[in-house]
Amino acid sequence: MVDLNKSISMAVKTGKVLLGANSALKSARLGRARLIIVASNCPKNIRDDIEYYCKLSGIPLLIYRGSSLDLGAVCGKPFMVSALVIREAGDSDILKLAVKENV
Repeated sequence: MVDLNKSISMAVKTGKVLLGANSALKSARLGRARLIIVASNCPKNIRDDIEYYCKLSGIPLLIYRGSSLDLGAVCGKPFMVSALVIREAGDSDILKLAVKENV
């Protein structure tokens, strides 16, 4: 999980990332994400919608083991982040880690 936290932090700093469930839903519907990360305590109805659209679009989905407060802290934000969209990974190896986590 430490590697995942480092990778998320690096992606937020150097890549193109969108924060929030609404952004994640929109990106999943349009197929404009490379990876979507959802906090473990994301509301079930929102999580189900994101999972559904990710399957349709072929976007990998990663369930973050921590809460939305933890995910917000990893992103360097002083607020909760229930979902995170990676559009470009930047200098991060998050896409490789996501494939390894899902296997």
